[in-house]
Amino acid sequence: MMNRPADGPLPPADNHSRTLLDLVLEKFPDTPRKRAKEWIAAGRFSIAGAVVRKPNQLIPDSSATLDLQGRRSTAVVLEEEWRIHPRLSLVYIDLTLAIVNKSAGLLSVPAPITDLSALSILTDFLGGKLRGLGQRTAERRLPAAFRLLTPLPVHRLDQFTTGVLCLALNPAVRTVLIDQFAAHTAARQYVAFVDGRPPTPRGTWRNWLRFDNEALRQHVANQPGGAESVEAITHYEVLEEFVIGTTGRVVSKMHFKLETGRTHQIRAQAAHAGLPLIGDRTYHPLYHASKREHAVVPIECERQALHAETLELTHPVSGQRVKWSVPLPDDLQKLERVLHGAKFSRRSPRN
Repeated sequence: MMNRPADGPLPPADNHSRTLLDLVLEKFPDTPRKRAKEWIAAGRFSIAGAVVRKPNQLIPDSSATLDLQGRRSTAVVLEEEWRIHPRLSLVYIDLTLAIVNKSAGLLSVPAPITDLSALSILTDFLGGKLRGLGQRTAERRLPAAFRLLTPLPVHRLDQFTTGVLCLALNPAVRTVLIDQFAAHTAARQYVAFVDGRPPTPRGTWRNWLRFDNEALRQHVANQPGGAESVEAITHYEVLEEFVIGTTGRVVSKMHFKLETGRTHQIRAQAAHAGLPLIGDRTYHPLYHASKREHAVVPIECERQALHAETLELTHPVSGQRVKWSVPLPDDLQKLERVLHGAKFSRRSPRN
């Protein structure tokens, strides 16, 4: 494990002081300015044994010897996911970020309705309050340095959406990662089962969303609708199509790639396009609780059939592009088996 100097005070600035960013660019002239700021925010530089994190901090010349920490952040090798809670598995972890696989029903972050969330579970695991499930996971231990880390949210998944979720392990890294999501350089791909058949096998949805805080749902329009509207862009591709029995009704398995990341984005845009997600209690009228008593649903599903399959981003320390993927959870695998069953006829997607 690499040694990481602690944050600490520096000598007072003098008339010959320069900013930390100036010093970094002087020492590493081939480094882009944006990348240099990311390195600083991630705590990769130290002066006189003290980590420095503010690009505009004035550094006295008398102590301007920069030390660059290793380009690789110490990571724990996980040969398989560590099941640390019935609803959460650890996929990857190093001293800057963690990747988890969230199950259906678990919140990403605590909320008034419950404190239990992916964030709180990982916090308890790092703090030694959770041992993990199963003998193999319970016997595993993270290095002592990880007990000092505090997980912080970077993005969220809906409560009943499963899949890959990123959590930062210090405030500076959180800022760098949030900036990647805001700049749309973090790539996310989802798998979903929708009720219907899109007119083309691949395409892009561009809409304007306005979130209704009372109804807790998005309203979708094809043009801006006031200051509260935000643009949502989703790219889609049909993977498979299934015709249900003799009804002629089609269920499509689709890939969605987010260019923006709005609340309920895929669910709202899909419904607006006439392709509501199977099992969606908010945007699919046949699954809505108020209509379930009399409605005949296309196929039974306990929650929206949406899974965050892949996340790709630039590592805040190494600067390398890294990618994580997690398979469909058991309930969606079961749904797919049913769709492949004798009761349904399978049709390949169009070219």
